[in-house]
Amino acid sequence: MCLCLQYVNQRTWGKQVLPGEMVQLHVKRGDESLFLFNTTVDAPLETLIQQITAIYNGRLKVERLCSEIPELADHGITLPPNMQGLTEEQIEELNLRDEWGEKCIPSGGSVFRKDEIGRRNGQAPNDKMKEVLMRTVEAATALISKKQVQANVCVTVEMIKEALDQLRGAVMIVYPMELPPHDPIRMEFEDKEDLSGTQASLQVITEDECQLWWAAKEMQRGKKLQDYIGRNEKTKLVVKIQKKGQGAPAREPVITDEQQKQMMMHYYRRQEELKKLEEADDDSYMDSEWSDRQALKRQFQGLTNIKWGPR
Repeated sequence: MCLCLQYVNQRTWGKQVLPGEMVQLHVKRGDESLFLFNTTVDAPLETLIQQITAIYNGRLKVERLCSEIPELADHGITLPPNMQGLTEEQIEELNLRDEWGEKCIPSGGSVFRKDEIGRRNGQAPNDKMKEVLMRTVEAATALISKKQVQANVCVTVEMIKEALDQLRGAVMIVYPMELPPHDPIRMEFEDKEDLSGTQASLQVITEDECQLWWAAKEMQRGKKLQDYIGRNEKTKLVVKIQKKGQGAPAREPVITDEQQKQMMMHYYRRQEELKKLEEADDDSYMDSEWSDRQALKRQFQGLTNIKWGPR
């Protein structure tokens, strides 16, 4: 499935918007929090859907690359499709040969690390080159991480492009002769990935089939955001991305999971306190010093703290 990240300029549509005065969208799919996105009330829904779809699918592409590149770092390039899953004896018997394995040598030489599932050729980069790949994967993952929501950082198309450029650059450093055309990493970079029949294909939402929902209402193309939320540029709202034909997504709960957890903890502590009060003896306070009616009189007479017995 081909995915092209087109740059979409986030204009203010003829209206001057001061810094901090933008609508913040918290984009979710189902109950899963994905990313934050800044826009304006004057933004056409058509453009807004295009921007959010590009970021949504771009994050998926980065995630797929970040799951494949560690395999490249551990076991080298992908074998040709007709050699994958075969044992060495079967490859010799069928007289098969990996021509790309002789061309695609990692910088600094290779280290043999056998791929037990027989998907990659086992000629892995050395430890120094492996570290280059793994550091870049970590940096790219941080750029599109869901933790950006907690940090109140909005994701943009430029951030997605930056993550892809970082990953592409690291692979070029380790494999200056490029990867084989059948390697899934190269196919992702060239937008030639084939996701048919995979779980990943179910996650992708094309621009034409993308729908945005807010407050149990579909935000229709042809309208502007202000037609739904008014003209307050400081609005924050949760929108849900949905594939056309899947119906309305579930509404947001009245309270969050964290709020519900805090309420349950408070209820439990209160129940424990009431249980202890019920179990306590009602007359136990009579043994307290403050309940002694003669205490003040003995204090004036100097009879407090008198101890009987030999010194």
